[in-house]
Amino acid sequence: MKFTIPQEENMHPGHLACPGCGGALAMRLALKALGKKTMVVLPACCWSIINGPFPYSAVKVPLFHTAFETAGSVSSGIKAALDILGKKDITVLAWAGDGGTFDIGLQALSAAAERNDDFIYVCYDNEAYMNTGIQRSSATPWGAWSSTTPAAKEEPKKNIMDIMVAHRIPYAATASVSYPDDFIRKLKRAKDIKGTRFIHALVCCPTGWKCSSEISIKLTRLAVQSGIFPLYEVENGLKYTLNKPQQISPDNKLIRSYLGAQGRFANLSEKDTKKIVADIKSEWLRLLNKIEGNICIKQ
Repeated sequence: MKFTIPQEENMHPGHLACPGCGGALAMRLALKALGKKTMVVLPACCWSIINGPFPYSAVKVPLFHTAFETAGSVSSGIKAALDILGKKDITVLAWAGDGGTFDIGLQALSAAAERNDDFIYVCYDNEAYMNTGIQRSSATPWGAWSSTTPAAKEEPKKNIMDIMVAHRIPYAATASVSYPDDFIRKLKRAKDIKGTRFIHALVCCPTGWKCSSEISIKLTRLAVQSGIFPLYEVENGLKYTLNKPQQISPDNKLIRSYLGAQGRFANLSEKDTKKIVADIKSEWLRLLNKIEGNICIKQ
């Protein structure tokens, strides 16, 4: 049998993630793609717990715990130190949640991107501060419950891809653990590029999304297929490639299935649901307008 996903495991089975944690699977796939010559920079996030208490570690590569806001700056420093030591074949991987990327860590990430420092930054986005009590972040969708928005969040989700693409970095891409071949392909491609590379990965947190753990992968797949979370790549802030298998236009039925499977959207009225569908369609039009005359559909 021919495997398209690398068989080597660079993560131990004895981690501390919750059942159905998309963030744990994302790290497993990323390390399969990048291999043993990888150093992980880990700011405060769920993965600070998942990795295990000192002196134990769930990953088989060097991992550096750092402060919430410093993934970008610490990654820059580690890469500079490796260059001074002449160790050019080690990939530096910053691994942060949405709170440490969209909010607290954005300054350091933006500064590193402006300098085009040479590392891969992965944001595993579960759409809230899940590790500290499910507080809303700027990645939390409009209409979603969180412990700090008990009725519903009233602001739209920040478009982190637009922000990173505006830095004209060499490579930025969205990814989902529900499409592991695409996920690994993008990490491998990022590994072969110099400069700042950014991966925005949507992952499910069953606790925060108020869903059963066995549908974790199904939900992130629905997010892609419905058009809520399109898979695409951007090179140098200019060339967009839209990746299948999502719909070429949002699918109302699939959007409703996605929302209905999560308790965090239980307070939505029919009017609210229609607004979300309309907003998703609007975002799709914005994406397609930005890549008009430049679009390449890749299977």
